[in-house]
Amino acid sequence: MRTLATLVILGALAMSAPAQHISADGAPQTFHAWSAEFLSDVYFHFSPSTGTYAGLHQYDSKLEDYSAAEVARQVDALHAWDKKLATLSPQALDASDAADYAILANYIRSSLLSLDEIRRWQSDPDTYSSGPTGSIFTLMSRDYAPVNQRLRSAVERERQIPQVLLEARKNLKNPPRIYTEIALQQIDGNISFFQNDVPTAFAAATDPQTKADFAKSNAAVISALTDYKKWMNDVLLPQSNGEFRLGADRFRRKLLYDEMVDTPLPRLLEIAYADLHKNQAEFNRIAHEIDPSKTPQQELAELAAMHPAPDHLLAAFAAQFDGEINFIRSHHIITIPSDVRPTLEETPPFMRATTQASMDAPGPFEKHSTTAYFNVTLPEKDWTPEHISEHMAAFNIGTIVSTSVHEAYPGHYIQFLYTPLFPSDIRRLFGASTNIEGWAHYCEQMMLDEGYGQPGVGAKDERESKLIRLGQLQDALLRDARFVVSIQLHTQGMSIADAEKFFVVEGYQSPSIASLEVKRGTSDATYLYYTLGKLQILKLRADWQKKMGPAYSIGAFHDQFMRQGFAPIKLVRKSLLGDDSPVL
Repeated sequence: MRTLATLVILGALAMSAPAQHISADGAPQTFHAWSAEFLSDVYFHFSPSTGTYAGLHQYDSKLEDYSAAEVARQVDALHAWDKKLATLSPQALDASDAADYAILANYIRSSLLSLDEIRRWQSDPDTYSSGPTGSIFTLMSRDYAPVNQRLRSAVERERQIPQVLLEARKNLKNPPRIYTEIALQQIDGNISFFQNDVPTAFAAATDPQTKADFAKSNAAVISALTDYKKWMNDVLLPQSNGEFRLGADRFRRKLLYDEMVDTPLPRLLEIAYADLHKNQAEFNRIAHEIDPSKTPQQELAELAAMHPAPDHLLAAFAAQFDGEINFIRSHHIITIPSDVRPTLEETPPFMRATTQASMDAPGPFEKHSTTAYFNVTLPEKDWTPEHISEHMAAFNIGTIVSTSVHEAYPGHYIQFLYTPLFPSDIRRLFGASTNIEGWAHYCEQMMLDEGYGQPGVGAKDERESKLIRLGQLQDALLRDARFVVSIQLHTQGMSIADAEKFFVVEGYQSPSIASLEVKRGTSDATYLYYTLGKLQILKLRADWQKKMGPAYSIGAFHDQFMRQGFAPIKLVRKSLLGDDSPVL
């Protein structure tokens, strides 16, 4: 990082002094030095693929060491840093640095919880197949360097992947059966990625030696993944009887460290059910207004069929941009820092099995490939008509609006545009999902509440306006179901079958979506952060409005919120309100 050698020296000098001897004047410099040292010596050192994504390409040829010995070294380093940070009082820092201190300290605690207690490296076989696959994807997804140079880095990483898959055999101990089943479902996509996508991505390479080396390394990876698939099916699956549930204590601490939310779980569940029932009632009311003769479920089925033709889907999203941008500017929703728009493209093959739409923005330090891609997954040519119909239902007249708002304007793409304005590298690299996903989910509701989607403003007539609101509410109910299921699945013994039923009956989702959602929830335990974040932002906005009185404007609130970076909402509240009032 910046003048790293100097910063490391300062950090070493500061570390030698006891906490009470670090003066208030010296505390900021000490913390800045330690932050840079931590990023270099721990964060990127143990996760070089993250360094590549962030735009620091000195890490491109390195791959994560998945051995148990390396995990132990990482745990030791994190414990040392936990103790080291404790020697510096955050009270000696200004408000912004004190917030960064809390973010960094909680990142360390969360990492220790994950590595030392939850221990996914011993329970999730997909870590060892999809993890290295993603590390190669970071090299091929952007043309930040000449293709020969990026291919050379890919070769260096590929040469290390067979060892990763050998470490998996040593590390995995009685994984949950559903984790092994998910890994087996994913493995063919991983193999296909190396068989087809990687050679295609680097087809323009011209260096003969690099191409020859790639042919060998890529074949070795395909062979190793194929062997890994057989081992998982023949050996690991029969031994997969472990527990995926975190339990209440680990769930509570993960939520505290990742999101700085300490609300008791029973109260969170009350909040989740209250929002679920509110959105159900509103969905049912609007559905009745559209056609009193139909049930909400019948109206939902009709809505699912109202979507663009598959070959017009990208154009439909592009058409959304004009209306969203014009509305944001004319209604002063938020300042848009740049006129550059994201590039719409079909989702890369490697990502199509797990995402319908996504925003792929460059990392915060990327200087050479700065385009953001709005990826949309189109139906495959060999899909059945039923499969195509079910897939396109996710892009109906309502959800296509909420998806565009969520991913682009003013959701994730606006977050990306504000990244250079964040106050520190800590804020650019470490993010609370209640902020990142909470903001994007909040925008889906906020834009319609402010008038977007009304006749003449994103909708051609009153009926279409109501259908757009139904789409937004269906997405909100999906996130409400995640909120409830995450807590009950991991802390109250809810079964997988009951969780799937909940998504269908209470969340208004299809059985196939319900199955995917529950599978995700077994590993992404706290995926309640969408609604949890939205509700925190809504409360913060209301409290800030009271504070500002006649000077309040929604645009000023959004500008102030966005400039805080990806910090937990508790820290954003502290900055905007100047107090530690409750987040919910």
